[in-house]
Amino acid sequence: MAPKNEKDPAKELKEKLFYQKKHAATLLSEKELKKCDKFCEEYKKFLTFAKTERKAVDYSVKALEDAGFRPFAAGMKLTAGDRVYINNRGKAIIAAVIGTKPLSEGVRLCAAHIDSPRIDLKQCPLYESSELALFKTHYYGGIKKYQWTARPLSLHGVVVRADGSQVSVSIGEEENEPVFCVTDLLPHLATEQMKRTLADGIRGEELNLLIGSRPFRDTKESEAVKLNILSILFEKYGITEADFLSAELEAVPAGSARDVGFDRSMIGSYGHDDRVCAYTALAATIDCKQPAHTAVTILTDKEETGSDGNTGLRSRYLEYFICDLAECFGLNGRAVLSASKCLSADVNAAFDPTFPDVLEQRNAAFLNYGVVVTKFTGARGKSGTSDASAEYVGEIRALLDKNKVIWQTGELGKVDLGGGGTVAAYIANLNVDTIDVGVPVLNMHAPMEIVSKIDTYMAYRAFLCFINE
Repeated sequence: MAPKNEKDPAKELKEKLFYQKKHAATLLSEKELKKCDKFCEEYKKFLTFAKTERKAVDYSVKALEDAGFRPFAAGMKLTAGDRVYINNRGKAIIAAVIGTKPLSEGVRLCAAHIDSPRIDLKQCPLYESSELALFKTHYYGGIKKYQWTARPLSLHGVVVRADGSQVSVSIGEEENEPVFCVTDLLPHLATEQMKRTLADGIRGEELNLLIGSRPFRDTKESEAVKLNILSILFEKYGITEADFLSAELEAVPAGSARDVGFDRSMIGSYGHDDRVCAYTALAATIDCKQPAHTAVTILTDKEETGSDGNTGLRSRYLEYFICDLAECFGLNGRAVLSASKCLSADVNAAFDPTFPDVLEQRNAAFLNYGVVVTKFTGARGKSGTSDASAEYVGEIRALLDKNKVIWQTGELGKVDLGGGGTVAAYIANLNVDTIDVGVPVLNMHAPMEIVSKIDTYMAYRAFLCFINE
């Protein structure tokens, strides 16, 4: 046994050799914790506003233009420090800050998605039954359907009218506005329903949105409640029932992002997946003034349904942008991509002590342990993942350590039990070194998700030091 004043050699060796995660709050000063909290106040405003991918783009365009970014055009003359962006159909956006190093040395790319699981209206949604007016819906992304019943929902999106004009819809967020609701059975009458499996407790065709109950006055026409709703919609928006055919309307949880816990250490809100990474990457890009390598941030759509479509990352719009950017400097886009590096900015599952059996704790992410570096995602035998190389993991590890960013590793559930995907594979397929870096989330894909303020701020710092390299 070592004397009192001497350190136990075994303890010293253990400290040197063992890898041990530490709660970030024990590593940060009071001043640094206040920075985390202050940063998250603006993030909460973003979450409250950007309930859909379209609104996230609207917010991003304004923030970028306020910070001196201008629309990008192929062939434009660019020099170090120039700030440009492109808006892809109002549902995805790319921003770039030109670096001091030649573009031939590649770009530093952050890629997050701004779509979240939700309930979409069908093309012919409006109907009346038993003198109630309802919307038929089709859910979007992976949800537990029972979580979407008996809660206030707001409605957002666009309607393109017969003459081609477009009207924006946003209703249910302000205190004086009505909200909508998917109804559910009372427990007294749910005996048969409660015999269903949890996955089948509420079925897709039962996610009907209650929108009205009063009939049009002084008429003997049938479907008078539906007529009254259409009359209100025509007066407010100038739309008819046929205009729903060319509409994109999304029902999402109503209400603002809120602090969670007596200590206000967490944020509860709809849409953390993946707007927590989108906001932190956007903020880092705006705060990036004179990067060495050209910094590119893409906020993309359609990740929750497989990244297909011309606003998803299986589309080639990112590749086309890099090629157009390369041509501005007389370079080949393929060569620029091959020299580039990427952080796929997406969330991971946080360990939940109420449900410990689905995660292998040694390799799980925890709230308040910093931003999560996820080497691979996928399912079962790593299906559907890019699986970052040891060399690239080592490079990111060294970068975060050098910049004193608190980070941890994580995986998405136990082998053969968990699984999931991000946009990492689609960027890696362009011959770009790519790894997932993001924020751990509790209640992922639920109407109210939870993140730590410390982890959110560490994500911002991770993206900032990456694109400043």
